Amino acid sequence: MADGPQRVPGVLVIYGGEYTGEQIEVAGDRLSIGRSTECDIILRNKDVSSRHAQLVIRDKVCWLQDLGSSNGTLLKKRKIIQHPLASGDEFYIVNYRFVYAENAEAFAEKAEATMEEIRQKLHAQLIGELNLKRLTLAQMADQSLRRRAGDVLDKLIEEREKDIPAQYDRAELKKAVLDAALGLGPLEDLLADAEVTEIMVNGPQKIYVERNGKLQKTTKSFLGKNEILTSIERIVGPIGRRIDESSPTVDARLQDGSRVHAIIPPLALDSPTITIRKFPKKRIVADDLVHYGSMSQPMAEFLRICVLAVRNMVISGGTGSGKTTLLNVMGAFIPDGERIITIEDSAELRLPQEHVIRLETRPSNIEGTGEVTIRDLVRNALRMRPNRVVVGECRGGEALDMLQAMNTGHDGSLTTVHANSPADAVRRLENLVLYAGTDLPLRAIRDLIFSAVHLFVQISRFSDGSRKLISIAEVASMHDGEIKLQEIFKYRRTGIGDDGRIQGQFSATGIIPTFVEELRQAGLAVDMAMFVPTSVE
Repeated sequence: MADGPQRVPGVLVIYGGEYTGEQIEVAGDRLSIGRSTECDIILRNKDVSSRHAQLVIRDKVCWLQDLGSSNGTLLKKRKIIQHPLASGDEFYIVNYRFVYAENAEAFAEKAEATMEEIRQKLHAQLIGELNLKRLTLAQMADQSLRRRAGDVLDKLIEEREKDIPAQYDRAELKKAVLDAALGLGPLEDLLADAEVTEIMVNGPQKIYVERNGKLQKTTKSFLGKNEILTSIERIVGPIGRRIDESSPTVDARLQDGSRVHAIIPPLALDSPTITIRKFPKKRIVADDLVHYGSMSQPMAEFLRICVLAVRNMVISGGTGSGKTTLLNVMGAFIPDGERIITIEDSAELRLPQEHVIRLETRPSNIEGTGEVTIRDLVRNALRMRPNRVVVGECRGGEALDMLQAMNTGHDGSLTTVHANSPADAVRRLENLVLYAGTDLPLRAIRDLIFSAVHLFVQISRFSDGSRKLISIAEVASMHDGEIKLQEIFKYRRTGIGDDGRIQGQFSATGIIPTFVEELRQAGLAVDMAMFVPTSVE
């Protein structure tokens, strides 16, 4: 060629013998391989020929040439004389394995694919060796089993040592395979990460988490769709839930209280999916929410007084806005000695009082019978002499039973609903009562809400991931058949800072709650200064 040989960037990685995953740049127009000290890559093995093979760059193509060696050069399990190399190709010279890539990035992708394949093979071998499919979940949790599985896995990894890229930590590989075989696979590390608040599995290679209010894709992956399904079964099995084609969705919880929702094919078209709302290891209290900027100190004090004064309150907000966290905080204000009954689909509430009875719904069995709903539990709770009833979320006909309970001597009860504002929460309750299948006219439903609920507490999640109480509104009056609310506290949003964080200010509106005198008569000290509006500069 007139212009001389063309160079292409390339990386050659060698495994075997004295090489431990060493990367060598393919530079110039020729790279020789053999036992001779004059070769560019020296292989100290008597079965390697003095000048065994070479790489030649010609017309921007990397060619592998055998130089008449005694034992040959194998590419794709066949001896070759000359053959062009594609990125990711592997060839063998005696017991040395070579991986060629056009650049380091391409090699990394190839190495990742190789590691995924090795993980799958080790996982399958380990399950076969220990017959794990026949073990119960309780047996899998046995630490002695994990130690025994670890010993078996050490031997399996040693047998595959030459196939494992040197840059990969063997201890991490071992943990990943053990987690997949005996635990929840890649979810184990994410569940242990204190910064992760939510985990979303969309597919084997599509695992997202929420950190600091922001969604991000992780580098974690499942071995396949079956491993996702296995993890779901391990979560729901111990609490008596099931998931299969006839019942392809399930709500469950982990031992630490984290809430789990799973949905599988045929409803999930591409892959089984898992959503985990992690429960904080440390119980969050009102001071924490003030510290995080989720509410002001006067708001926290007002909510505390209202709980002590047995006001009925509804917390409203969107999905992931922090309703359950706030319910936990407010529930902690209930005095010791009162009998509290909590009712939830998946038990998340952790109230600190001693006299707490926790009730949880149950889905129907495989015959389609035995279902116990929130509404069933609310009706049962009213026969259990509760001082307070706390319902994790009203989203159906149980709203009618809850409102009737608030109206019949169970003051100080708490619940949550999905709504974007206090006014929306009122309309939401109206609709939920209609779900109960009663023939109550709308005016009667509004009368029921007006007499039952004292306050609506609105919490919202903002675009920067922060969660804030944006309104505390009192049910003030009825006018022309309409419920009228008046805001006691609100959050004024003022803009966005240079760091992208929402800026604003909590403030009282200047309106004094109509029940302040009742609070005083109940012996509760009320600092009227909390109702003075904060000036906004």
